Amino acid sequence: MAYIKMEDQFCADDYHGLVIGLAADLAEHDSGYHTHNKDQLLFSHHGCMVISLDGVKCVLPPMRAAWIPAGVEHKAQTSNVTQYRSLYFDQDLQSQLPRELKIFDINPLMSALMERMSFWEFDKPNNEQVNSVNLLIEELNFAQDSHLNLPIPADPRLSSWLAEIDDEAFVAPSLAELSLIVGASAKTITRIFNKEVGMPYQSWRQQWRLLAAIELLSLNWRVTDIAHRLDFSSDSAFIRFFHDKAGVTPSNFITEYK
Repeated sequence: MAYIKMEDQFCADDYHGLVIGLAADLAEHDSGYHTHNKDQLLFSHHGCMVISLDGVKCVLPPMRAAWIPAGVEHKAQTSNVTQYRSLYFDQDLQSQLPRELKIFDINPLMSALMERMSFWEFDKPNNEQVNSVNLLIEELNFAQDSHLNLPIPADPRLSSWLAEIDDEAFVAPSLAELSLIVGASAKTITRIFNKEVGMPYQSWRQQWRLLAAIELLSLNWRVTDIAHRLDFSSDSAFIRFFHDKAGVTPSNFITEYK
């Protein structure tokens, strides 16, 4: 295994074995866009990660995992992440593994397997890995995507506004406000979003608010401050929204992922 510090260099493609494990405390970190030849599975026990791909932004709260297939260009940004874990799978296993990005809840069995495998020695013989790897592969193939992602439209009329989407000050305004910002009619904006991301702008904005709320909750923001930041009319309106989308209240979400 490699327990790395932020300044350490690590390339999973330099190592061989069914699974190569990595553990770290990353705090504030931006990996920059990159690819690797191995499929990757990553999660953390504490803190929040934002994973960006071409046309998609994903939020990874604590104790949810992200599956990133080999060859997919992406970057991972972390906020106060501790107990980061990452597994890299040998290319010979790709036919048995998912070929699309997904984010999913970690059940207790997966958590135990991933934690153990993150600390395997790099030279652990494959015959000593195979039983655990096969069990994890089975769990991965049954895992259901929790859809904590936000598709990003590419229309040039929105480019200057969306250029700051990774900035903490970014806001997804109302449809009427966005029309004024980008100089296009509400009808045109609605047509763009329906065509490029498969949903109207109002639905896209609600998804953005959900992912932003998860990020802020993971950073221990107060409910009152999140409601104000995301332009809800009241704390109770935000709590109802979050419960409808996430299935739990913000306070229960915080408790669950502490």
